[in-house]
Amino acid sequence: MNIEKVFAEFPLLSSEKLVLKKIEDVHLQEVFAIYDNEKVFEYCGIIPKHNIQTVGKMIGHFDRDYQKKSRVKWGIFQKPHCDKLVGIIEAMDFNQKVNMVTIGYFLAEDYWGKGLATDALKTLVKFLFEEVNINRIQAEVMPLNEASKEVLLKNGFSKEGLLRQATFWSGKGVLDLEIYGLLQEEYVMN
Repeated sequence: MNIEKVFAEFPLLSSEKLVLKKIEDVHLQEVFAIYDNEKVFEYCGIIPKHNIQTVGKMIGHFDRDYQKKSRVKWGIFQKPHCDKLVGIIEAMDFNQKVNMVTIGYFLAEDYWGKGLATDALKTLVKFLFEEVNINRIQAEVMPLNEASKEVLLKNGFSKEGLLRQATFWSGKGVLDLEIYGLLQEEYVMN
């Protein structure tokens, strides 16, 4: 794992449709619109935030987590203008012993069903396998989150199993999680 590819300088990633870049204070309104929507976090271990000052502090926490080399949160921006944040995708729990990382993502409700999460994940997977040289990428998904499972399957991930009553998510309690994984040897470069 070439962890410096992630944490030496904030990585700017792009595809034909999207740019994944650092979330800044100027994106506060868009970040708040996402975190203020209960539907966005129906299947996430994130409690919605209804106070804009709280969300403003969170943007600072995104940078703090990055500086601590524990988590990277990219804002998802649509081309050609790249000025409006439409979602967030993240990489966390970098496990250098087994060369693995966990990912997660969520979009503003207005951008659901447009293929943006699939494209953002494809862009992140390419970066993690081709530049960071990760061996395993995994995602934890609530069993009812069909949309997220579809995004993972479109990107070549396999459902590896169900962890029964194995985790506690804020606002959700103890719950089952499906694990999806993709290994570098399964990744098809395109």
